[in-house]
Amino acid sequence: MTTKIVLVGAGGKMGVRITDNFLNCSQYDISYLEISGPCIELLKQRGVTVSVQQDVIPLADVVILAVPDVAIGKISEEIIPMMKTGSLVMTLDPAAPLDGVIFRRDDLSYVIAHPCHPSVFNWEPTEEAFRDFYGGISAKQSIVVALMAGTEEQYNLGEQISKDMYQPIKETHRITLEQMAILEPAMVETLAQTCMEVVKKGYDKIVELGVPEAAAHDFVLGHLRIQIAVLFKEVNGTFSDAAYKISKRARPIIFKEGWEKIFEMSNIREQVRDITN
Repeated sequence: MTTKIVLVGAGGKMGVRITDNFLNCSQYDISYLEISGPCIELLKQRGVTVSVQQDVIPLADVVILAVPDVAIGKISEEIIPMMKTGSLVMTLDPAAPLDGVIFRRDDLSYVIAHPCHPSVFNWEPTEEAFRDFYGGISAKQSIVVALMAGTEEQYNLGEQISKDMYQPIKETHRITLEQMAILEPAMVETLAQTCMEVVKKGYDKIVELGVPEAAAHDFVLGHLRIQIAVLFKEVNGTFSDAAYKISKRARPIIFKEGWEKIFEMSNIREQVRDITN
């Protein structure tokens, strides 16, 4: 029997990318929900017709909530009570599930799936790999998938759907909801993105000080690639003694002592609360 899927927020930032991938999946019976005028227009350009919520949600085997974190709680309160017993709720991010704002029913299963995005060391064509880092790309990416509640059978269904909506896939990593939250927001947003934003401020500063921007661009991005490669053991090698000496000197100047607390679950729960609110 064909699996009936409803994609909520089908014309949004993530939804439209998933829609593009689902258009290549004939094995599903997919309905698309969207309320934004511009987003509906994007769907029309793809030949997608928006369905009526009350008509499709009660019949769905799977409902995917591809909506912003700040809105997902309210939307879930409206949609999930309409779902049939034994069906599957899927979300794309761990923040709202961990914060407890997703409407919960004991007779449903819940799966969270998030893309890793193509690695900077994917070695596939760079222009294609980074044309659209949220999805809809030709470069393979890995995904992480978690079962928040429900059966193994429903997890397996959610994992397969995740592979199809984030295709093409390199690896699938099964982790817990809490581990996914450690990865995002704690690791890649709270830490990595913040550090990269500081690096970008430094980049802007050296250009302001007179370093030619073309030289700064090539020098900084080239060194970042080598630094990442060495630190994550993508290549064999080490930094110079001088580089290690200067990074040791800089660390207490740039980073506040005790910054590692961002990986404590109590702190992560504060992070996701900021996101969902």
